[in-house]
Amino acid sequence: MGIQFGGDYNPEQWPEEVWAEDLKLMKAAHVTMVTAGIFSWARVEPRSGQWDFGWFDRVMDNLAGAGIAVCLATMTASPPPWLSHAHPEILPEGPDGQRRWPGGRQHYCPSSPVYRAHAVRLVEQLATRYAGHPALAMWHIGNEYGCHTRQCYCAVSAEDFRRWLRERYESVTALNAAWSTAFWSQGYGDFDEVLPPRTAPTFPNPAQQLDYLRFGDEALRACYLAEKEVLNRLTPEVPVTTNLMPQHKPVDAFAWSAHMDAMALDFYQDPYAGDDHIRAGYVFDLMRSARSGQPWMLLEQAPSAVNWRPRNGPKPPGAMRLWSWQAVAQGADAVLFFQWRQSLGGAEKFHSAMLPHGGTDTRIFREVSELGRELASLAGIEGTRSRAEVALLADWHSWWALELDSKPSTALEHSRIALEHYRPLFEAGVACDVVPPQRELNDYRLVVVPNLYLLTARDAERLTAYVRDGGRLVVSFFSGIVDEYDRVHPGGAPAPLRELLGLRVEEFWPLDAGRTVAVEGAYAGRADLWSEAVDLEGAEALARFADGDLAGRPALTRHTYGRGTVWYLGTRPEPVLMRALLDDVRRAAGVAPVVPGLPAGVQATVREGAGGRYLFLLNHGTDTVEVGLPEPMREALAADGARGGTVDRVTLAARGVAVLTDD
Repeated sequence: MGIQFGGDYNPEQWPEEVWAEDLKLMKAAHVTMVTAGIFSWARVEPRSGQWDFGWFDRVMDNLAGAGIAVCLATMTASPPPWLSHAHPEILPEGPDGQRRWPGGRQHYCPSSPVYRAHAVRLVEQLATRYAGHPALAMWHIGNEYGCHTRQCYCAVSAEDFRRWLRERYESVTALNAAWSTAFWSQGYGDFDEVLPPRTAPTFPNPAQQLDYLRFGDEALRACYLAEKEVLNRLTPEVPVTTNLMPQHKPVDAFAWSAHMDAMALDFYQDPYAGDDHIRAGYVFDLMRSARSGQPWMLLEQAPSAVNWRPRNGPKPPGAMRLWSWQAVAQGADAVLFFQWRQSLGGAEKFHSAMLPHGGTDTRIFREVSELGRELASLAGIEGTRSRAEVALLADWHSWWALELDSKPSTALEHSRIALEHYRPLFEAGVACDVVPPQRELNDYRLVVVPNLYLLTARDAERLTAYVRDGGRLVVSFFSGIVDEYDRVHPGGAPAPLRELLGLRVEEFWPLDAGRTVAVEGAYAGRADLWSEAVDLEGAEALARFADGDLAGRPALTRHTYGRGTVWYLGTRPEPVLMRALLDDVRRAAGVAPVVPGLPAGVQATVREGAGGRYLFLLNHGTDTVEVGLPEPMREALAADGARGGTVDRVTLAARGVAVLTDD
């Protein structure tokens, strides 16, 4: 089958005489799959209960005739105008009580039974009509859940929230205990008194906010599951997915993964960011890890510029190819774009497409077509997997709780902290899984915990057992502070990890904006953002603060526990210091890079399985470099894009890609 290649196809934007040209050019560009129908609801149901599928029948038949597979969308991401006109109660409201109106997309309350009923009715029509169609390869439910309507605070959502709370807590007494409502006279006498955390005079109850984030995620997922039930019933043999977004706070990717037959991601790298390939690496590894290493799908990216950033820079020559191959190198079995043909009108008319306004005689179309040719030439990669000896922990519930208000510092950002711990591993060429703390950890030589502010007793015991049984663990500051209800663990921070870490944090000492502090000892340099007054209770100090209010206090510790070792960072070291630490820790854990001695800016990954073993080398740097291989390998895709012979060294130009195999 090969790596699937293509993009969003929106033929409703064009007269039918254009469709024949689309198919001809798709074949020229080596397109094998399109996603279709994402925003077609208003076209197939122009009035309530009046169906017009004839035009879409022709689209599906045309694609089948061309041998192009369809990831068919359920069309429910953007309700048609007649629905909100007839039922304005489906429109979402913000925490300030302001209604969000039609005119864009995702203008629906996720809890609305009216919206869900109409969506399910549409999906019934689609699944019944296209079951068994030769073009149908997958179902694509909704689109980018929570992108624009992350949460709704209307009366319908309020009632749904109260239902959710009754199921979660069963009694209002249990709710009051979980939410610490004795504080600020917030005790409830009945569930009917509870509201969403709407705009209040000051900080809303943090436990209430945390539960509303959980509820919001589950409300979105309930929309997805309602449609999935129809598809599984009517087309049980067709896999189902939806496109998640990178580091997307409203949607818990780990919770959703159990309901997806394949993980799918939309990722738009920023050409002006400079190092966005590292953020991509983290997100790609999370997608790959969410279903225990199963290949995933890059369902959307841009061929060049997007339209929604303040400054929308184009991807320079070679960048689109490099970043597409990065997705494949990190486990993607599909590389698709938004969209096939560039729109002439609407909000995304300046968003690049595989077929630009300028047509086929353009750099974008030539680069897209060449990428399609390359992917088609390497059949065998699909289905292969990567294996990692390092896990980095991420948890949406801790993320939600960490970034609520009324903390020692509002500068702690989950995504940024995670990337600061991921970067040294990525740059060293070390394979890394990104997993939730509930995952089995014993198969990993090293586990890294960037931050778990919220840590349940069960997950704390899992980490403790991992080290006791011989594991190597790195834990960073402000972890193990509260339980699942955002209540501080009693016994002094970090209470559930205190024995494991061999220390006590007497006081949090966040650093002022722009301020740094010196660190000296086995690791010397500067640190910023955060510090803690640490008392040793069995751990040893590897580095201490050299100046400031905590001069002489431990900044970095190590503790032997059982048959394992745990390191603790009481501050945020500068990048060079973090790299030095994690290099030493991974060596102590017996973790080696995929390719030793990688030049700066070069990424190396391995995929292996029934299709063979493949080594990917990607040069994210600006200079030509030479990479020595651990053993001779055959060039499946040489650095110049051609097939080559057996080599023990590879020369990579800036933005160059090479794929090697040992078969």
